[in-house]
Amino acid sequence: MAGDNKTPLRVLITGAAGQIAYSLIPLIAKGEVFGQNQEIILHLLDIQPMLGVLNGVNMEISDCAFPLLRNVVPTASVEEAFKDIDYAFLVGAMPRREGMERKDLLKANVKIFKEQGGALDKYAKKDVRVLVVGNPANTNALICSKFAPSIPKENITAMTRLDQNRGMAQIADHIKTRVQDVRKLVIWGNHSNTQFPDTRFVEVSKDGNWVAVANVQHDAKWLKESLIPIVQKRGAEVIAARKLSSAMSAAQAAADHMKDWFHGTKKDEWVSMAVVSKGEYGVPEGLVFSFPVTVANKQWKIVPDLALDEFAREKIKITTTELEEERTEASAATAE
Repeated sequence: MAGDNKTPLRVLITGAAGQIAYSLIPLIAKGEVFGQNQEIILHLLDIQPMLGVLNGVNMEISDCAFPLLRNVVPTASVEEAFKDIDYAFLVGAMPRREGMERKDLLKANVKIFKEQGGALDKYAKKDVRVLVVGNPANTNALICSKFAPSIPKENITAMTRLDQNRGMAQIADHIKTRVQDVRKLVIWGNHSNTQFPDTRFVEVSKDGNWVAVANVQHDAKWLKESLIPIVQKRGAEVIAARKLSSAMSAAQAAADHMKDWFHGTKKDEWVSMAVVSKGEYGVPEGLVFSFPVTVANKQWKIVPDLALDEFAREKIKITTTELEEERTEASAATAE
């Protein structure tokens, strides 16, 4: 794979004229994701009616004068967008509109991610690494992978890092510490309001040592009863306040996800990524499910042998059931 700093990485962002991409592009172009010495060629894909807006975004990219940015390819052509890419942020998706049933949303996105899976299969490098951001992200990643049979299933992931970041920020605020002094919050399952933010393994840095959150002054009831719905409903809360969905925080989470995938996780640190299940923790094989992972040499590995109490098992079961239903609905939509 390209990435020796001298060879530019080809990085695709879909939905490139949209809000998340507007915040994500500078993070990538400045070296926040792939490193301060790694040159980048950006492939920016959007639909034909958005090309005028994309042209404006491209003007702004030029005006930023990013030293690491070798070239920009703004296009509505799937072939041109996916050609020889090393990394992909699949941001573009049909958003859920008022009154829209989940099955309607799935049906619309099946079409998009079926096409993009086919494009990955046909045009991208075979070791391409893909992050699906567009919702419903887990099932969109599943569909994408189904139609990209030549790309390893391990190379197509979905984003639950936003949920992890949200939860860690809440915990840091709750126990009055810095967010970088909190680690090992686990997000299990779907990037939806059935996800399970699991605080049982959380550690906090105190006097230079990492200690279990149980050993730090905090409200245990708040962690178990309040934090979970706060994280589950945070996206809706942002929409209610901003009248627009989370864009800046989603872009930051996408950058964090890909940065850790590219550079590896720190020692004794876990991150949450939605990845293909091989039956770990009783999750049905083939579902794209959020697990705690570690990353080394650009390969993720699910953290093994974590104890699940009854509360955790019940929460994981709820989010698993939802993902199985989505898989069934999406499969039916692909057959139409």
